[in-house]
Amino acid sequence: MSGVNTLTFRDLCRLLCCPPCPSQIASKLAFLPPQPTTYTVPLSESTSQYSFELTDRAEWQYSDRELRNIEVYMTPTSKGNRIPCMFVKCPTTHGAPPPNFTILFSHGNAVDLGQMSSFYVGLGARLGVNIFSYDYSGYGASTGSPSEKNVYADIEAAWQSLRKTYGISPDRVILYGQSIGTVPTIDLAKKYECAAVILHSPLLSGMRVAFPGTKRTWCFDPFPSINKVAKVTSRVLVIHGTEDEVVDFSHGLGIYERCQKPVAPLWVEGAGHNDIELHSQYIERLRHFVNVELAE
Repeated sequence: MSGVNTLTFRDLCRLLCCPPCPSQIASKLAFLPPQPTTYTVPLSESTSQYSFELTDRAEWQYSDRELRNIEVYMTPTSKGNRIPCMFVKCPTTHGAPPPNFTILFSHGNAVDLGQMSSFYVGLGARLGVNIFSYDYSGYGASTGSPSEKNVYADIEAAWQSLRKTYGISPDRVILYGQSIGTVPTIDLAKKYECAAVILHSPLLSGMRVAFPGTKRTWCFDPFPSINKVAKVTSRVLVIHGTEDEVVDFSHGLGIYERCQKPVAPLWVEGAGHNDIELHSQYIERLRHFVNVELAE
């Protein structure tokens, strides 16, 4: 579901040019949009509404009924790009109250909304929440290209669109970032207080992933979450696998130690970077956090 590119010797030489280019480091370390995309968002000329059409590569696991609970539309960003936003309605019985929370999910690398759609449906149903997500610039049906600046503008556009389109107040929004998605999540969370923040396999900074011995944040270090997370005033749940082969477990520990309001973290013994969701304690911990801790 998520990952960071493996750097070749030539890549390292280019990154260490004088001075290194932050955008180049960012793209080499993080961004790998799936090609071809797994979905399209055609606009109907008759209704002026967008539809969500999946390809076989999306590996959709549900029926057309669940697909009808998904709304997708395009929204502009401050950088001049257009990104798709997805709202997955939590299934409820007739007369039941609406879900208490909506998760704004920033997904990992090498996936797009089409590949994540089945996961979102299942997660929302299991937790009793709505899921709102988006694709980064250059991913899926988005325009533009992926970059650090664009990804910050992308989540800002998604946040504003969620609030404007669905009228959901910040105290009803849970920000969830996975892997590279923790970067825009932390950046947004330091600006806006919300119900809570979930950081799944977070990274301290780009250089600390590429060069594990890095002890300080250089001016050209992309994704400096280590310097931002202490400014987050919402409650934070950190999730990390102890055998993460992409973003070392020490990154999760480092992020947790710098949080103002951390809750009990979830350290999944033996889990790597892409299989935490397969462990039973993953859903158990999220359910308790959303339905018990946030209700107190």
